[in-house]
Amino acid sequence: MPVILIRTVLSYILIIFSIRLMGKKQLGELQPSELVTAILISNIATLALENPDLPMLAGVIPILAIVCLDVFITSLSLKSDKFRRVVTGNPCVIVKDGIINQREMKRLRYTIHDLAEAARDAGVFDISKIQYAVVENTGKINILQTSENPPVLAVSDGVTDKNALKEIGLDERWLKKALLQKNIPLSRVFLLAADEKGNYYIVEKGTEK
Repeated sequence: MPVILIRTVLSYILIIFSIRLMGKKQLGELQPSELVTAILISNIATLALENPDLPMLAGVIPILAIVCLDVFITSLSLKSDKFRRVVTGNPCVIVKDGIINQREMKRLRYTIHDLAEAARDAGVFDISKIQYAVVENTGKINILQTSENPPVLAVSDGVTDKNALKEIGLDERWLKKALLQKNIPLSRVFLLAADEKGNYYIVEKGTEK
């Protein structure tokens, strides 16, 4: 039985990072850990059904182990932004102001046909008119066609995203000033979104607005 448990844990970890290496296109609408959980549980359940001679515990223990791992990883992801990025990755901008980031597309293993298809789904038939195209953690491409500057998530659960601030031409000095104006410490910020013009809104922890 310990061998089965160890194999389950190793399979879970191996599949997660294998999917991460394959690129976000492979994920569909699920996060890596969610997809791995679904795959492993379905396979284990199938084996248990197809093999009546297999002890019941041989199917129950691996499934419970997978569920516990998923709960643990989800909880750890909520507490550690670095760990969340390792497991799920970050949203990636592949088009900005009509300019395609070919290096990023190649890294994610997306083709121009994938981008064109996503653009058509969003009702955009001219790629040069795309202001932003973002590949989400699920692998989905979100397209923005507008002349306005969209806000980015600069702070999430008390953690500053320096890359997001840099993307809109702002820095941590601006962030400190904005928080000082609202008299809110960084550790109390649940969400802060800002745009290139310096407009922003804050959601403090423990509040609904």
